[in-house]
Amino acid sequence: MKTTVYTHKDAFEHKVPQQHAEQPERLHAVLDGLHDKALTFKSAPLAAREDLLRVHTSSYLDRLLAMEVGSDEIVALDADTFLSKGSITAALRGAGSACLAVDDVLTQKTEAAFCAMRPPGHHARPDAAMGFCIFSNIAIAARRALDEHGLQRIAVIDFDVHHGNGTQEALWDIPGCLFVSLHQQDHYPGTGHANETGGIGEVLNLPMAAGTSARQWMQIFKEQALVRVAAHRPELILVSAGFDAHHHDPLGGFNLQADDFGYLGSLLGNMARKHANSQLVSVLEGGYQLPALCLSSSNFVDGLLQS
Repeated sequence: MKTTVYTHKDAFEHKVPQQHAEQPERLHAVLDGLHDKALTFKSAPLAAREDLLRVHTSSYLDRLLAMEVGSDEIVALDADTFLSKGSITAALRGAGSACLAVDDVLTQKTEAAFCAMRPPGHHARPDAAMGFCIFSNIAIAARRALDEHGLQRIAVIDFDVHHGNGTQEALWDIPGCLFVSLHQQDHYPGTGHANETGGIGEVLNLPMAAGTSARQWMQIFKEQALVRVAAHRPELILVSAGFDAHHHDPLGGFNLQADDFGYLGSLLGNMARKHANSQLVSVLEGGYQLPALCLSSSNFVDGLLQS
């Protein structure tokens, strides 16, 4: 699949405390793994307020945008989500990258997209930052595809080791929007139980125990997640691509290897070719062991390219 990468240097200006897991070096690791591939690179724009309001409340946006943060200051939004002087611009470009990627894929400017931005987004709730996340990038992209492009059926797949609670909340009862999450059970943030099926039955949570083998994980992905996506017949596939299910990652307890993420990319790319008019947008979520993140994300994009 022809694949475009959306990124911007402003993403490095989101600063966090020194020992925090979500450091700017994460993005360096991802981009280092992509530099020698047959990819098109595009600059991530700032998200429009109207796109943010598809998911987030106006009061939340107003609170964030009114915050004044000094050049050397880092402000806590919750126990593990922080704001520095450059954070809002970085987050706006993260959401903007997902929106532009949707536009480009749906107007045949590219087939697949990978948004290499930070901070991540899948924990951000409609009215609150959470879990390193400020804006719910993938949910915003989903709502733009539905509202602006008139799509009827979208599938959102989240394979981060942590449950995408913010995405689930934002898409809980949105007709035509299937949300599928594979994640470690009883892990942060404590959501994503199998009985959470959405307001209209379009949520599929697939929690797995810590220590689940890569083989077991992939079997569940193919036999449950992809089967449900195929039955949904999506016109667009959106992916929250978190690489913290890697067995070296310090924030998870799964056992995927870097090669498994390449296989995931090829499976998702082939699914998009078969069921979604070759239209797929992926956004970077987690992944906190830098060599593993570099190789896993690189392999994932290779899988898209080769599908």
